[in-house]
Amino acid sequence: MGKLSKAEKKINYDAKLCRLLDDYAQVLIVAADNVGSNQLQNIRQGLRGHSIVLMGKNTMMKRSIKIHAEKTGNNAILNLVPLLGNVGLIFTKGDLKEVKEEVAKYKCCNIWFREIWK
Repeated sequence: MGKLSKAEKKINYDAKLCRLLDDYAQVLIVAADNVGSNQLQNIRQGLRGHSIVLMGKNTMMKRSIKIHAEKTGNNAILNLVPLLGNVGLIFTKGDLKEVKEEVAKYKCCNIWFREIWK
């Protein structure tokens, strides 16, 4: 399998984000300013098994969320759009407090919550 084109990467990212929005009822939004790749890797390892970290360009995220809300009629997810910037999304089915505490161990991010209700 060869390298994916930019268009293919965008399609794959959109599909992944839409799948996560459908599968998870909670999302933790984490500010990602001045976060190194090693710190992000440590966060991902700490959350492995019960949460999924998704990073990406905010314009891509906003576009995907708006289109997905339109397709599914789930307008609650539109609450995420104004919060997007240089952030990461942590999708979880677990306890938000435990996820927040796990991310806080790495002291590299500002953390705030936003829940999605289906």
